[in-house]
Amino acid sequence: MIDSVTGYLHAIPQSDAPLVRLHELLSYLNAKGAATLIVVAQHGVIGTMMTTPIDLSYLADCVVLLRFFEADGAVRKAISVVKKRTGGDETTIREFRIGPDTVRVGDALTQFQGVLTGVPRYVGAAGPLLNDA
Repeated sequence: MIDSVTGYLHAIPQSDAPLVRLHELLSYLNAKGAATLIVVAQHGVIGTMMTTPIDLSYLADCVVLLRFFEADGAVRKAISVVKKRTGGDETTIREFRIGPDTVRVGDALTQFQGVLTGVPRYVGAAGPLLNDA
């Protein structure tokens, strides 16, 4: 796991081609049969003006987007697959929660629009968000 790409790039400042070095590393790990997770942090927490310092999606087999959103007066987390090279596509946006012993993924957030912007709009009746139970 590389957490985060920004840290990795700062660790090799003498390199004149840091993206080439990252590509070489990923190719090597892939040849060894390793699954590699790369975290790219976004600037900002909630809102439409979030940016990433670098685009590595061309290197990825799967891109998973994690976003914060507000609902019922609480900050919640959403997960979605925005790119997948092989297999069937998962197109829904779902709430998820990471606990001390588990990861829970809820139903599709069909009652909201704009979740991926971080500023969702509620468009339905009370929906099944993940409860604390």
